[in-house]
Amino acid sequence: QVQLVESGGGTVQVGDSLRLSCASSGRPLANYAMAWFRQAPGKEREFVAFATSIGGTRHYADAVRGRFTMDRDNVKNTVYLLMNSLKVEDTAVYVCALHGGGTYYQRPESYDYWGQGTQVTVSS
Repeated sequence: QVQLVESGGGTVQVGDSLRLSCASSGRPLANYAMAWFRQAPGKEREFVAFATSIGGTRHYADAVRGRFTMDRDNVKNTVYLLMNSLKVEDTAVYVCALHGGGTYYQRPESYDYWGQGTQVTVSS
């Protein structure tokens, strides 16, 4: 069993930065690809960022590429999402997920375990 716990969310202003964390218990994250998704009120869950278990490959949604950086510390069993130049449209609940081996990393159905999410609110 895996538990993923996100933290680091909050209310910030446009242009500010935040770093989200996702800590795992029950299974070492080093063996798994991980991702961040987000969901705004009234919208579907949206892919944000993906990191392979090895090799350092990263993929980002077009909306965040160049502003967000996903990183992982396998010793601390934690993945991170550094968010810079935040915009109002980045407001959402951010959730980390453990990849279950599905082909399409952008799709929620490719993930087996999810955290509970952390709220990020960006005000103008």
